[in-house]
Order: sequence, then C-alpha cells, then structure tokens
Amino acid sequence: MMRGDARSFAPARKERAGDIDRWLTDLLRTACAMPYPRERGDAKGGPLATDERGTTLGVALVAVGSLGRGELAPGSDLDLVLLHNGRDDVARIADRIWYPIWDSGVGLDHSVRTVDEAAKVAREDLKAVLGLIQARHIAGDPELTRAVRETVLADWRADSRRRLAELRDSADKRAEASGELAFLLEPDLRDSRGGLRDVQAMQAVAAAWVASAPGPRVREAYELLLDIRHGLHLVTARGTDRLVLQEQDAVAGTLGLLDAEALMRRLAEAGRTISHAFDSTWRTVDRLLSGPVPRGRRPLADGVVEHGGEVVLARGVNPRKDPVLVLRAAAAAAEAGLPLAPATVTMLANQSPPMPVPWPDEARDALVALLGAGRAAVPVWEELDQAGVLVRLLPDWERVRHRPQRNPVHRYTVDRHLIETAAGAAAYTREVSRPDLLLISALLHDIGKGWPGDHSSTGEVVARDIGAHIGLPPADVEILATVVRHHLLLPETATRRDLDDPVTISRVAEAVGTREVLELLAALAVADGHATGPAAWNSWKASLVSDLVRRVRSVLSGTPLPPAPSLSPEQAALARHGGGAVRVNGGAVTVVAPDRPGLLWRAAGVLAAHRLVVRSAQAASAGSTAVIEFSVVPEYGTPPDPAMLESDLRLVLAGRLDIEQRLARRTRSMRPPRVPVAPPRVTVLEDASETATVVEVRAHDRPGLLWRIGRAFGECGLDVQAARVETLGAEAVDVFYVVDRAGRLLADEDQRNQVRNQVLAALR
Repeated sequence: MMRGDARSFAPARKERAGDIDRWLTDLLRTACAMPYPRERGDAKGGPLATDERGTTLGVALVAVGSLGRGELAPGSDLDLVLLHNGRDDVARIADRIWYPIWDSGVGLDHSVRTVDEAAKVAREDLKAVLGLIQARHIAGDPELTRAVRETVLADWRADSRRRLAELRDSADKRAEASGELAFLLEPDLRDSRGGLRDVQAMQAVAAAWVASAPGPRVREAYELLLDIRHGLHLVTARGTDRLVLQEQDAVAGTLGLLDAEALMRRLAEAGRTISHAFDSTWRTVDRLLSGPVPRGRRPLADGVVEHGGEVVLARGVNPRKDPVLVLRAAAAAAEAGLPLAPATVTMLANQSPPMPVPWPDEARDALVALLGAGRAAVPVWEELDQAGVLVRLLPDWERVRHRPQRNPVHRYTVDRHLIETAAGAAAYTREVSRPDLLLISALLHDIGKGWPGDHSSTGEVVARDIGAHIGLPPADVEILATVVRHHLLLPETATRRDLDDPVTISRVAEAVGTREVLELLAALAVADGHATGPAAWNSWKASLVSDLVRRVRSVLSGTPLPPAPSLSPEQAALARHGGGAVRVNGGAVTVVAPDRPGLLWRAAGVLAAHRLVVRSAQAASAGSTAVIEFSVVPEYGTPPDPAMLESDLRLVLAGRLDIEQRLARRTRSMRPPRVPVAPPRVTVLEDASETATVVEVRAHDRPGLLWRIGRAFGECGLDVQAARVETLGAEAVDVFYVVDRAGRLLADEDQRNQVRNQVLAALR
C-alpha cells in the first residue's frame, strides 16, 4: 500500500484554507466598505454596491495556486487575483487587502485584472492560464469569477493543440532541470518528474477535454506528496519543496513513519505512479497532436496485435486460459517499441491465471525476449509493475520494489536499477555464449538488497530460488547463482588489487571457474556500472576490468564446443531408407533427404514462409542421406496445415518450389524494426573440429534468419555438414560445421573473412 499508515495532513490543510478564506473575505469587505475621497473625474469612487444578500458587486477576490486548489501547506504563499469591472479606485481597494497580508508575514503573489485583462494574460502566459483554470472564488462578486473561468477554459479548449504542446515542452524542461522524483536522493517534491506539478499538468489536460482526469491511484500518490511537503514545512519552518537528506528522518517522524527509508520508499512509489500516469496522458495528447493513427491490426505474437499505435490482445483471445500471455504481450510490445494499451494491461492483470511453477519454457523465453529488447523493455516493465503483475510472477521482487539506495553513487531505486542493468546488458548479448543467462543475472544481480546482510551472499540464495521458480535447468541455476554471488568480483578486484600479482589472478580464476562465467561477469560489470551512475563507471575502471578479464581468461580453459550432432538410432533408421521423407508432428518437423548443398536453409525457408519460428534445429548426415530435426512454434495464430507444410517441403526438396521468391514477398510486407538491437556477430573457429570449419553466429532472432544464414553459405560455395541451432529468448546462438564443395576445411584466411562478411551482410 502506497500510503500505508502514514499520517494525513489533509484535515489541517482544509482547516487552514478555511481560516484564510474567512480572513480574506473580511479584508475584502472592509476594503470595499471604506469611503474613498473622490478625485476629479472619478465617477466610481466611494463604497461599492452590494446585492440583497450583502455580496459586494463589481469586485471579486479569487485564489489560484495552492490556495485555489485547497492545498495550502504551512509555508505556502498566497496567490490572489483581484478582479474588477473597471473601477478607477481599484488600486486603493487592492492596497487595503495586500498590506495587511504583507504585515502578517505571509508570502503573497498578487495581480489586479479585469475579466478581459485576465483572459488576455492567460492566452499568452502558461503559468497564468494553469492557475486560472483551477481558480476558486473567495469573496466578492461571483459573476466576475464565473466569467473569467468560463472565458479562460473556453480559450484553453479552443487552442488546445498549441497550448498542450507548450505545456508538454514546459514539463520536459522542468523534468530535465529537476530530475525524476522517484530516483533522486534529495528530490524536489514540486518540480521533479513525478512531482506535484505533473499531476496539475494532467488536470490541465483533462480540462481541455483531451484525456481523463487522474485516477484514484494518482490522487492517492498526489495526496501523499502533499502530506510529505506539509511535514517538510513543519520541520524546516519555511516553504521549501526540496526534501534534503538531513531532513528526511524528521519528516518521516511527522508522518508517523519509522525512518527515512520508509518515507523514501513510499515517495518513490508515489513518484513512479504519477510519472507512469503522466506518460500515459501524453500518449493520448500525442495522438491528438499527430492526427489519426493508421487503421487495422498488425499481428505481433500469438494472441497479440498492434492497433492504433498500441499493443492489444487479438480478437477472441481469453487471458484466463493462457498464463504466459501477459509475458508474451510484454515481450511483443518491447520488441515493437510500442506501449501496452492501458485497458490491455488492466485485463491481463485482472484475468491472467497464476503462472505454473516451475515456469514453462515459453514463459522464460518471453521474459528473456522482453529483457533483450534493451531500453524499450524499461517502460513495458514499468507498466507491469504499476499493474501489480511483477510481484505475482516473481514474489521475491516485492522485497526490492521501490527500495531506495541512500547512496549518491546510485541514481535509481533497487528495482529500477535491476531493469536498467538488464536493458543495458542487452547490448552485450553477442559477447557471451549464454545471452539468456546474462539478461536474467543482470535482472537479479542486486536482488539480495531486499534482505539483511551482504547482498551478494543473500542474492545468491534468492537467485537459486528464482532460477528454479522460472524453470531453469539445475546447471543453469548454478551458473546464475555464481554470477550473482560474484557480480562485484571483477570491478572490486581490478580497482583494489595488484593485477601483476599471480595470486590475484589465480583467486579470481578459482572463484569464476570457467570462461563462460567470466564472460558473463565481464558483460554484467559494464552494464551494472553504466546503470549505477556516472560515478560508478569510467574509462579508467573499464580498462582495469578489461585487463583483469584478459589475464584471467588466459589461465582458464574454455568449455569445448559440443561435438557435431550425430544421428540418433531412430534418425539413422530413417536415413537407411534413403529417398525423401517429411514428418510433421505438432512442433516437431523432421526432414530426411539425399544430402546436397542448401538442403538445410531451403527447408528453413519453407518453415519461415509458413510463419513458423525455428526455436532449435539439428542437422546431421549418414552417408549420402541428411536428417534435419526442427523444433518450431507459430509466430502467431493457429499452426499451418501440416499437410500443406509437408507438401511444400517435398516440393522444395524436389526443386519445384521457388521459396526465395515467396520469402522475398513476405520480407517486403514486413515493417522495419523500431527497436535497435545489438549487431550480429559471426566467428569462424579454425581448430574447433578436425572434419569441418565451425562458424558461430549470434544474432537477434527474426523470421527467416536461418534461411538467410544458409543462403549466405551457399553463395560462398559451402556445404553445411552439421548444425546446432538454438534460440534463447529472442537471441539466436547457432553453430554450423561447414566445408567447401570438395569437402575441405576453410584453410585460407581470405576465404574465412569472405564467409564472415557474407553472413554479416545477410543478417543486416
């Protein structure tokens, strides 16, 4: 609960506003009742007329700002407008009101205007119009107040395109200057992104009839910020909005909270709630400013489509029957660079059944795909967090959610730091052999900060539990736990130990164990440093870590590549029959055919043309017969007709189907990706096999990827003897055993470079 048991000062603010209103009413009545000496030509001097109820006519006192909204904190100034109908002696009336306020020591921002003058100023000044939109009548002639509000609101709505663009620009500049409230060590409660002024901006958007007014969660967050500001004014005895470090414990005490950490955790949640709603509001505004969006629905994943610039569920999809749908939709949104529609998030949060434990492979793949989208994953992750989805998927996440890091080196709360690190790690997925474990360990590396004790040690324990929870195999759970346990090992050793001392290197090598873990730790160190803040990572530290990694790698033996795939007894039996055979059994597709160049990639092309995604594949041969086993899933919708798929595979084996032309048509119809991904990496390993040259390809998966790689091999005059293809989340890690047309290894350096460049060109 955002507020929890924090004390509310709302009754005190309401009482103070009432007292101020009565005082100002008396001041206006006294000022208007006093006779003024007439001057030559002054036709409107003397006491003002009143109606039958004693209401003063021709003059009105109007509150704007915090008094107008009824949010007056102990140190707040008064923002007042004296409206009049053109009286010549209004300056004297104003003086009779302003001087007693100044004498009381209360700060005052004041103006004197006719209705037309106020409307003119509002049309030209953003601050003025925002105040008058929420103006509140205090005393005097209510018709003047009504007239100015109606005029200002009508102008605001009529010119909403220009004024809302101006409001957005002002909010962005304010956020750039003041930072993001949820993640600042000493936040500005009013001007930071996620602060009080963002809610007031959303209220102004609602007044333009462009978007809905802030909902109950935003109003709760707003009230909490008002209470924190109220407590801050009580502690400091002045009207300040910056919650500095040394005041936080005292402010927490005024709210009845245990300590500053409890206060800042609630503040972070409130700020993120407001910031999230603010972004959603401006997406609505942007649609107004940019005009109508393209019609139609574009499939993104199974049960997920793009509609109107947002990600929604396909027609007829029932979230109650598909626990993985929420992660699949989130991954699709991140990979497309689009927001999840608010109604879709609400539906998924309310209707998704519990995820089976351990998670099915599809759920874990969707999580990895989401994280692998990089920066685009962060807003989608925030959507899931705001809807309460994350803590249901990963119960241990609750311990780090909104947890502040009271350290100037860190610029984010613990949970936001974790997703920022994972997003940053996506850029290094080509540097490691297990991109899925890199992304998951980046997400969990500081998970131990939710428990007492050394967070690396406690994090290892929690990471084991979460690894098993999400269905990782035991060997992968061990790697994950090791990486979390030692995620600070490289930067701390590099900056605090003598790298020329052999003992230093041997101890790191002993802790790391394998080159695979070392490369995971090296990539994580960079992503963690960048996500922490500018003070945590620089070129000096990067060079030291790189030097340490180089030295440790030299004493570690890498895990050798697994041997080239060989035929199982069942596959060997199929191969002995020779000829051609195609079997489609659910997601398993088996192709048996006389071995010839291009067989693998042509078969993969047929699968891509039928909108099937290859999750894994193995190719091997016995004599003159090749056997290829594919594990496939449909991109979206129902799987293709097995009979039609078999027919096309047989046609391509017989050389009677131009699969390249069909795929080219499909490629032209696809939209270019909106989210940048790490560039592909192709490595030619000379000594990994005695019978073939091994080519390792790491790339972001996309339809037809295997076909593109295989076609590039064909253009280089190579034959694929064997292959092991695997997709981890959205990252393809493929290994091919290739020879030239004469069956020889690629011994020439120029030839190896040609292969590398040809495959890279095919992937771009």
